[in-house]
Amino acid sequence: MIRIGLAGWGDHDSLYPPGTKPQDKLKRYARKWPVVEVDSTFYALHSPERLAAWTNETPDGFRFVVKAYQALTGHRRGKPGNGSLEADFEAFRASLGPMMEAGKLSAVLFQYPPWFDCTRDHIRELRGAKERMAGIPCALEFRHQSWFTEAYREKTLAFMETEGWIHSVCDEPQTGTGSVPTVLRATDPFLTIVRMHGRNAAGWESGGGANWREVRYLYDYGEPELAEWRQRLELLERQSDPDGDILVIFNNNSGGHAAGNAAALMRLLGQEAPELEIARREPEQLDLFHIPGMEE
Repeated sequence: MIRIGLAGWGDHDSLYPPGTKPQDKLKRYARKWPVVEVDSTFYALHSPERLAAWTNETPDGFRFVVKAYQALTGHRRGKPGNGSLEADFEAFRASLGPMMEAGKLSAVLFQYPPWFDCTRDHIRELRGAKERMAGIPCALEFRHQSWFTEAYREKTLAFMETEGWIHSVCDEPQTGTGSVPTVLRATDPFLTIVRMHGRNAAGWESGGGANWREVRYLYDYGEPELAEWRQRLELLERQSDPDGDILVIFNNNSGGHAAGNAAALMRLLGQEAPELEIARREPEQLDLFHIPGMEE
């Protein structure tokens, strides 16, 4: 089954009526979307109680993809949050308990940084992470092109299959070593994740800038691009078990395009798409005396 959702539930204004309280957004989101990616777990270790609350706010059959805490993937430099890498892994595992018990955790997403290239040391690191996460489904996403060069692509995919890593397939700009190509291969017959990052090449290279988060994922997929992905998803379905899932996560949030693009892809696939709140709002009367940027 192809399930389509978004990265996060709080930043998509078109999903909610004006005035919706932040604490009510996940409940509303889960009424119309089948899956969501949790990104806040990348920035901080959460308590099991917090993940239990999210679990309890969503209906049966809803699915979460939870992003691994940054210390576990080498993004966070310096001393680990709990004093050691082992302690961070244990705290992260413990937080997932309620979601696992409810059967709502599809996978933990281990997204490694752009400097995590294809070396023996990094392969050992991947094995260590998988061992520490034993019993929990884990997806793997690279941000360094070396893993999928002609020389290593098949070896990388074979390694993922052997070690039990779920493939996180990416749609992203092709701008050099800090991006990976779209590799349409399922390494687990029961789950593949597809993450739609947009194709903003200039924004992708803006890391380090003051507003890099605002521009990196600024992209609006056109219908031909989404139609191309319909064919790609059908290919991944043929590689998967009939009872398996393909989860498509739209991460192009910067300009508010993710929800509209996700809904458009759902319609292309013949699925019922959520109606976006912004489409139902009455046009606002233009104020001739309001000049943007001149407010006090």
